[in-house]
Amino acid sequence: MNKILVIKHSALGDIVLAFPSFAAIRATHPEATITLLTTKPFVPFLAASPWFDAIETDTRPSVFNIPGLLKLRRQVKGFDMVYDLQTSARSSWYFGLAGRPPWSGIAKGSSHPHADPGRDNMHTRERLAGQLHDAGILRLPVPDLSWVDADISRFCLPPAYVVMIPGAAAHRPEKCWPAQSFSALAAAQALPVVVVGGPDQNFSIPGAIDLTGRTSLLELASVLRGAAVAVGNDTGPMHLAAALGTKSVVLFSAASDPALTAPRYPDGTLPVILRAASLQDLPVAEVLAALS
Repeated sequence: MNKILVIKHSALGDIVLAFPSFAAIRATHPEATITLLTTKPFVPFLAASPWFDAIETDTRPSVFNIPGLLKLRRQVKGFDMVYDLQTSARSSWYFGLAGRPPWSGIAKGSSHPHADPGRDNMHTRERLAGQLHDAGILRLPVPDLSWVDADISRFCLPPAYVVMIPGAAAHRPEKCWPAQSFSALAAAQALPVVVVGGPDQNFSIPGAIDLTGRTSLLELASVLRGAAVAVGNDTGPMHLAAALGTKSVVLFSAASDPALTAPRYPDGTLPVILRAASLQDLPVAEVLAALS
């Protein structure tokens, strides 16, 4: 196989959970030209990885956008094998648009279907592992993440610090531990506290070094890698922290199930998971105990 396409959109946490799968595909096809089809936020980040020779941006055109659909067809045609790691209704529709090439996914008629009836009740990592196993890739390696690095000297961070991630997607406020709880937790730390997150985060932690909205994904990763410990809501940066091997404490409400979506350390094990039906009810003392 000379030309391979990998499809993966989704949010940062899902991208991070696919790292072992990306590494497995590259290890299986070391001489192939591998193209990733992803969405715009992840293009510069994954272009730095050793797994892909080219990155294509999927603008996700509507069925009424004829020029966009024609461009998308050009992007997905001409491959010897396609690994659809997104396995959504939309990405499965690309199977026909691509001319029905050899295909790993759930598209009807695909040559390498992942037909496990329990796939929707699996953790993302195991689901992807099962899909690739059915396509002949039998093992997911521990990915080398030495490429996930950037110069962060401009932030003048202390030699040791705690990272806190108090935000979440704007449309998922139920996944957030209260701002006052993070502030109380920060006040109890012996080490300086660094706060990271997206530019839409609308609160800060008094006395902390606030990097919200100031980092690229590669810079964010370097901040997380340098932390003594990271604590935060179930959100993409916490996935990145765990994947980099940073000791992590992740806070889950009933809005998501860690059995399906929890961050993983490089070897696949779990960080510390704290759960409460409503994060409003999760005591600061419990999180503080987990950090220590």
